[in-house]
Amino acid sequence: MTEKYDVIVIGAGPGGMTAALYASRANLKVAMLDRGIYGGQMNNTAEVENYPGFKSIMGPELAKKMYESSTQFGAKLLYGSVTGITVDENGTKHVKTDSDEYEAEAVIIATGSESRKLGVPGEEKYSGRGVSYCAVCDGAFYRNKRVVVVGGGDSAIEEGLYLANLCENVNVIHRRDELRAQKILQDRAFANEKMSFTWDSVVTEIIGDDMKVSGVKVHNKKTGEDSILEANGVFIYVGTTPMTEPFKDLGITDENGWIVTDEHMETKIAGIYAVGDVRQKFLRQITTAVGDAGIAGQEVFNYLQMKK
Repeated sequence: MTEKYDVIVIGAGPGGMTAALYASRANLKVAMLDRGIYGGQMNNTAEVENYPGFKSIMGPELAKKMYESSTQFGAKLLYGSVTGITVDENGTKHVKTDSDEYEAEAVIIATGSESRKLGVPGEEKYSGRGVSYCAVCDGAFYRNKRVVVVGGGDSAIEEGLYLANLCENVNVIHRRDELRAQKILQDRAFANEKMSFTWDSVVTEIIGDDMKVSGVKVHNKKTGEDSILEANGVFIYVGTTPMTEPFKDLGITDENGWIVTDEHMETKIAGIYAVGDVRQKFLRQITTAVGDAGIAGQEVFNYLQMKK
C-alpha cells in the first residue's frame, strides 16, 4: 500500500532537515527520504566554524542536533534511494524509490551534491586504497604519512588543515597560482609548517603498486614539466556535481544539472521545491541550505492551504 504524506522531503542534510522542521511544525504530515544517515556532507566535515550559535562544532555533532530538532514535531525519516518523481493529473506527486512508492501533495528536493572526480587514470582503481574525497573519514589511515590534496577552494584547504594535524606533510596541488579559499583559511594554511604547495599544476595520473597509492603524476601548465610526487594518499576536492539524476525527466534543471527555482524555492512544477546545494545558486553552505529550507517549508504550507 502506498504511503501518503502532505510533504515528502528528499534528502536529510541540513536543508532537508530544516525543511522538515518547518513543514511539520505547521502541522503537516512529513517524511524525509534518504539513502543513508541524516546529516549529509556535515558527517564528512571536521569543524564547522561559520554556523551561528557555535564558535566551533564538529560536523556530525551539528547533524545530530539538527536531526533531533527536525523530528520533534513528528517528521519521519525513511530510508531508500529515490529513482524518480511523477505528477498525476490532480497534481499529486508520486515518489518512487528502489523498493517503495510514496504519495505527497508537495515535494522538497534536498539531495545536495557529490564530490567531482578528476577522471584521471588510477583514480577509480585506487579509490578506497589511497584515493579519498573525505579527510574526516579517512585521514586517520595516513597518520605520520605524506599525502596530497588536489584543489584550492574552501573544502580543499579546510580538509588540508585537518590532515596536517595527522600527517607528516600535506602537499596542496592547485591548477592556478593562488588559492580560491577564504582569506582566513589561506592564512592558516600558509602558516602551517606541515603544508606545502604545488602551483599551476594538474594531476594527470594516480600511481601505485596495484595495492595502494604511491604517488601522483603532475603536469605544470606554465613550464610544461612533468613530474612525480610521492604520496601515500590523495584527497580530491575539485568541486561538486548536483545529485539530480532521478529528476532529469522533470525538466527542472539547468544545463549543468542544478535545479532552477524562484525566490520561493519553487521549481517550474507547482508543488515541487528545491533547497540547498542541489539548487542553482551562488553560495553553497550549511547556512544557505538552512535559509532556503526555511522559505520552502513555509511556502509548502501556503501551497497546500491554497489547494484546499
